[in-house]
Amino acid sequence: MKIIVIDGQGGKMGKGVVEQLKKAHPELELIAVGTNSIATSAMLKAGADAGATGENPVVVNSRDADIIIGPIGIVIANSLLGEITPAMAVAVGSSPAQKILIPSSRCHQFVAGCRELPLGSYIREVVERVDELLSQSR
Repeated sequence: MKIIVIDGQGGKMGKGVVEQLKKAHPELELIAVGTNSIATSAMLKAGADAGATGENPVVVNSRDADIIIGPIGIVIANSLLGEITPAMAVAVGSSPAQKILIPSSRCHQFVAGCRELPLGSYIREVVERVDELLSQSR
């Protein structure tokens, strides 16, 4: 199963996701794709098995991913303060992968029906959803 975690800015969200997924499922191969080198580095330090930075790695890895995890901005062109290019948003949005998107109001987005939670709560929900997807694939 190919799981990619995409994050930008300082990589705090992606770092937390990688840490918690590795804690719950150390056997999973997680690929960190940062929109910048700081985000990639943070996710690699958290335990990602491989990492790459920039637009092309998002495009290439989204093609055959089974699960894509990241802030909701990864499907919105020019979000994350401009770090998500239109090509990145299209690649993620067009991917056949299951997408687990974490809401964030920091990127000028509001998702109706989502309650404002601490990042740790969202990350727990991500791990729970990955658990469900893994059990369905067995």
